[in-house]
Amino acid sequence: MKPLKPIYNAVESKLLPWFTANQRAMPWRNNRTPYRVWISELMLQQTRVDQVIPYFNRFMKRFPSLKSLAAASQEDVLKQWEGLGYYSRARNLHKAAQIIATNHKGRFPNTAEEIIKLPGIGSYTAAAIGSLAFNLDLAVLDGNVIRVLSRLFAYTKDTRSTAAKKELQQLADNLLVKGNAGNFNEAMMELGATVCLPKNPQCDDCPMSRVCLGHKSDRPTDYPVKAPKKKVPHIVVGAAVVTNRKGEVLIAQRRDKDMLGV
Repeated sequence: MKPLKPIYNAVESKLLPWFTANQRAMPWRNNRTPYRVWISELMLQQTRVDQVIPYFNRFMKRFPSLKSLAAASQEDVLKQWEGLGYYSRARNLHKAAQIIATNHKGRFPNTAEEIIKLPGIGSYTAAAIGSLAFNLDLAVLDGNVIRVLSRLFAYTKDTRSTAAKKELQQLADNLLVKGNAGNFNEAMMELGATVCLPKNPQCDDCPMSRVCLGHKSDRPTDYPVKAPKKKVPHIVVGAAVVTNRKGEVLIAQRRDKDMLGV
């Protein structure tokens, strides 16, 4: 494993101050509560920040508290989610709110072990909520963080493999600034989203460039290393509009298990 100390030192002395000075304005960064963090993290799964912001604001206006979300109907929750896609996120959100209301007396669980038990929450989301809402020392690993770590350490293994993800998680855990996990995680993700870009990394603007092994190699875009993706199967489907003589249109709600019902 490449030397960790210089990179760790740069995280504290360069990356965190850079994030404080350059972080983007996002509504969930204001009045940060476990509920708001949770909603934002679920919305941000597979969806761009700029697309999420108006939906987050509307959702908070309609469901300002966990209690109001738990009491709502699933149809109402899905209506507020309409347009964001991946509707299983909204269904899981609603189920989780009801579980918290029933089993946790309406208080969001504050340990990683309990958070990850909630519907729709995996290891990344649990670490994000735990660190941002409760300052737990948990390092997140998403696509942006994988790219940043791969370049910092000139990591040559296929980052899609399970073994590589375990090693990258260990690197993130080792770099984590104890007691400041929330800022560390947001700084790493912000760096990947705004500076350490996939195709055109802005190395001249990067606070970590002096210790970045990918930058020193003059080939930062060689990282992260990814094996070719498997071919995506193509499914042929048909669609029809059913009407009667009165001009009425037959409408049926798609079942959860059907294609695009996720």
